[in-house]
Amino acid sequence: MKEEKPFIAITKLTPKEKVKEFAKTNCDKCTHCCHFGGGFLLDEDVQRVSKFLGITKEEFENKYAEKFEKFNTKLLRLKAEKPEAVYSPCAFLDKEEKCMLHEEKPLHCVISSCNKYGDMLEQWFTLNHFVNVDDPESIRQWAVYLKTHDTIQGGSLEELVPDKKLLKKILNYEIIK
Repeated sequence: MKEEKPFIAITKLTPKEKVKEFAKTNCDKCTHCCHFGGGFLLDEDVQRVSKFLGITKEEFENKYAEKFEKFNTKLLRLKAEKPEAVYSPCAFLDKEEKCMLHEEKPLHCVISSCNKYGDMLEQWFTLNHFVNVDDPESIRQWAVYLKTHDTIQGGSLEELVPDKKLLKKILNYEIIK
């Protein structure tokens, strides 16, 4: 009988290196995620990937990245093969279904996973890179999301904005910016 691994919790505060370890667990490198567009890019990813490709950061951004907004925060994302399509493979997925950026792929691509931690990993990325606790609109959009989704520890509205009076003002649009 196969021994089940103990349940672990990924929280908003889980260190990036630990998150990367969880992403590797039970990953069969199926490239399933890569068929639905490219991963999100942090500044450090843009630097590393453009260097890997031997082009400037500006060339990389213009040729291979597109702007994406989520929770009132803008990040770049790897372009899809057919950007006009709703779902299209990442432009860096080759004919053999391999990632052409594998050695230097962005953090979001590294942690995207169909494994049992996949949803928690995606929430970790969203909470740490899209939800901005200093932006009332970001908090309001997160509040709407939470009406239909669970969150990991550190992602509740009360954890993000511990001041109850401030949170109430944000949610009631008494604080706009």
